[in-house]
Amino acid sequence: QVQLVESGGGLVQPGGSLRLSCVMSRAILSVFNMYTMGWYRQAPGKQRELVATITSDRTTFYVDSVKGRFTISRDNSRKTVWLQMNTLKPEDTAVYYCNAKNDQNDYDNNWGQGTQVTVSS
Repeated sequence: QVQLVESGGGLVQPGGSLRLSCVMSRAILSVFNMYTMGWYRQAPGKQRELVATITSDRTTFYVDSVKGRFTISRDNSRKTVWLQMNTLKPEDTAVYYCNAKNDQNDYDNNWGQGTQVTVSS
């Protein structure tokens, strides 16, 4: 089973930017290419929701609330996915989770430990 290690969360003022990183460890390069990578978030008292995904060929999807502000990217050679978050709003405050879903096996779905993002003045 793969392991996902996230970093980059923190406290930022409204309008600011943060960049989240997620590295897939304990996996060889060809394994990383089998996964669609994504970012989800969970705010207090709310369900976890999808933020963005990126396939191995870099096809991206964004939820409407972050379109034009967030950018998901990946470097397959580094087994890393990023979420660049710009123009942050207080409603973006949440724990952000990295996700890796195997394109060939629906049961192979992996989560990182989560990283806190707080947008507040």
